[in-house]
Amino acid sequence: MDFHNKTVWITGASSGLGEAMAYAWSRQGAKLILSSRKRDELERVKKQCQALGGEAAVEPLDLSQPEALQDIAAQVLKSHGPVDYLVNNGGVAQRSSAVDTRLEIEQAIMQINFMGAVALTKAVLPDMIERKSGHIVVISSVMGKFAAPNCSTYVASKHALQGYFDTVRSEVDRFGVNVTLVCPGFVRTNVSVNAFKADGTPHRKMDRGQRRGMAPEVCARKILKAVYRRREEITIGGPEIAGVYLKRWFPWLVSRIIRRITRPGARDARVS
Repeated sequence: MDFHNKTVWITGASSGLGEAMAYAWSRQGAKLILSSRKRDELERVKKQCQALGGEAAVEPLDLSQPEALQDIAAQVLKSHGPVDYLVNNGGVAQRSSAVDTRLEIEQAIMQINFMGAVALTKAVLPDMIERKSGHIVVISSVMGKFAAPNCSTYVASKHALQGYFDTVRSEVDRFGVNVTLVCPGFVRTNVSVNAFKADGTPHRKMDRGQRRGMAPEVCARKILKAVYRRREEITIGGPEIAGVYLKRWFPWLVSRIIRRITRPGARDARVS
């Protein structure tokens, strides 16, 4: 893989999979633009990227404020030049039932996970189309393919990403712009720890699936390979990704398994 001197803009780059991707791209000679709400953590990741031989710049943003992203993107293009790869990775998970979750929390999840990615993509896409070059990478989830309990709005946001960016791909292919959808299963990050509860407070617990999940560094390498090969979509994970194929061919079986998960006393094995 050769990403030498390619500009890669990653959201959610201050921790977890976003941080791991930043390091992986740094090792490949890319120029990184690191974004999230946490400037201090971004500065930490930036120093590590530089130690790995990469270039990195920090551009804080808040995906819950999509109306501000157009101006931020304009400033990024002015300061750093064309973006070769936009990696829509930032987002938030959920750990609460549909009936208990406050409507404003559901709106916030959709705003961050879906509208944030849409707004940022719309801000950089015209330049990619004009240059007839560029690549949009969207970190979805196996939850974009099938559901799990206590994740209703999170699941909805990932389904929305799948539909929206499949459509975008069909529209921009003729301009030489690529779109890769990434559907990870269990990855060992704090996504469940930071997930919203019904009232918007953090879950503060790591799910069993996350604890046993794939190392983010391994997932990041697989993502880079998929992007380099211009794959349209890739599913990454362990046995849990079988749910994607079971849903397609045996939806009744997936429904039965999910109903068993929701029963009192069932072990927590949710996928993010």
